[in-house]
Amino acid sequence: MKLNFDIDQASEAQAKLGLIILQADETLENELRLVLQDPDIALYHSRIPSHPNVTKETLAQMALDLPTAAGLLPNSISFDAIGYACTSGATVIGQKAVAEKIHQYHPGVAVTDPISAVIAGCRALGVDKLGFLTPYVPEVSEAMRQLLEDNGLTVTGFGSFEQEQEKVVSRIAEASTLDAIVEIGKSSECDAIFVSCTNLRTFGILAKAERILGKPVISSNLALLWHLMRLAGVKGRASAPGLLFNV
Repeated sequence: MKLNFDIDQASEAQAKLGLIILQADETLENELRLVLQDPDIALYHSRIPSHPNVTKETLAQMALDLPTAAGLLPNSISFDAIGYACTSGATVIGQKAVAEKIHQYHPGVAVTDPISAVIAGCRALGVDKLGFLTPYVPEVSEAMRQLLEDNGLTVTGFGSFEQEQEKVVSRIAEASTLDAIVEIGKSSECDAIFVSCTNLRTFGILAKAERILGKPVISSNLALLWHLMRLAGVKGRASAPGLLFNV
């Protein structure tokens, strides 16, 4: 027996967000799932192949795979904003190139990535001097530091866990990250702290770090979510932590 059915709009969400997430990322989806329980925001994601070791060479390889990964997002959706969820990858590939590759399948859509989102967040907060924490090997951290400074930010304090393997980064205890944030924040004259890497867990400790330091603490995942929502015209915060969502 063939049954009848009606057609509706499927999603009545006011904002439709797309994410391209690394194959090796074990953190971003879980963090966003905890805070993004809003019927007005629809979130769709695809995965992009990524190497288990983070080097400038493995990050550059993702440039070749970005168009295909973007094409795996539903082509029936009119996206309000799409994010490439790799801070170090966007640094190596370049923000303009990331947008161009995504636009091959989704022309005209607003595009962001974590490093672009952090820069935008710092401008919105009036931050000039930045404490900087990464899990990366030195060459990757240095490339990111240079990009931040090229965009008008002064890095006044820096620390790194110097880990190459993604599976190690995703398992760094939040307590260790909190200790590192506080150490950098207290030992440098900075307006805010940037905690880089979408695979580094932070959502459980961001608010506590901000209370201890009395200044914004911006993680890659927090900045990416904030920028996607603002590009899509969403003014709220869902249940996301952090002073960044006050702007």
